[in-house]
Amino acid sequence: MKRISLIVVSALLLTACVSKKKYMALEQDNGELKSELNKTKVEKEELEAKFAAIQQRVDQYNAKINSLTEDNNTKLVQTDGVVISEKQKEMMRETLKSVPPAYLATAKTLKDSMNLALQFNLKKSMDNIEEDEDINVNIEETVVMISISDKMLFDFGSYRVSDKASAILQKIADVVNSEESLDIMVEGHTDNKTMKPSAAVKDNWDLSVLRATSVVKKLQEDHGVAPEKLIAAGRSFYQPLADNDTKENRAKNRRTRIVILPNIDKFFAMMASNE
Repeated sequence: MKRISLIVVSALLLTACVSKKKYMALEQDNGELKSELNKTKVEKEELEAKFAAIQQRVDQYNAKINSLTEDNNTKLVQTDGVVISEKQKEMMRETLKSVPPAYLATAKTLKDSMNLALQFNLKKSMDNIEEDEDINVNIEETVVMISISDKMLFDFGSYRVSDKASAILQKIADVVNSEESLDIMVEGHTDNKTMKPSAAVKDNWDLSVLRATSVVKKLQEDHGVAPEKLIAAGRSFYQPLADNDTKENRAKNRRTRIVILPNIDKFFAMMASNE
């Protein structure tokens, strides 16, 4: 009986010892978890502080953007579907001051007014180009068409620009160079006479295009017209001024037509680039 009691007591003591070790281990784990928790809380607070600082900067930037947007909106005006600034509008007013009010009477929109102003200025610029039997100037709305006979520009059957064309080409270049919003199209026209088999030029299509490009190159290289303002086109004999039935009529059809085209969109873009 004593032996059984000793065994029971020994078992209880052993059990108590194991439980204490587990308790100590759990206590240690608990301490480590608390330490990790505290560390995580500190890191969370640091992150929250950084986020708050970033949010403050974002709010400041948004406030600045809103302020600039409001300021910009007060300076912009929408006219005829085009958004322009007050400065651009003032530039337009200055342009229109040089035009007689009666000339602008038919304008319904700002673009109409600017087109009429360009037309008025073009007509004034054309005063230095004298018309004769070889040069004809026609203005339709805002388009200026200058028709020059081939004997002023080329030798018969040739596409090389002669020296005697320099004076008229310089006058045209002066007009185009005086206004940034002008483009210029050069059209070559021929009669219906076929080329000789031995000719360097194949047919009238080639001749009309070569003559147009020769004039374009002359305007660019010798008279300072910006190449981006130039267009070359060949019409062959398909837009005659007269029937190709006589020598005189064929001479009328052999011509170069120079078309000066105001580009109102380029005008607006040009003013925007000056802001």
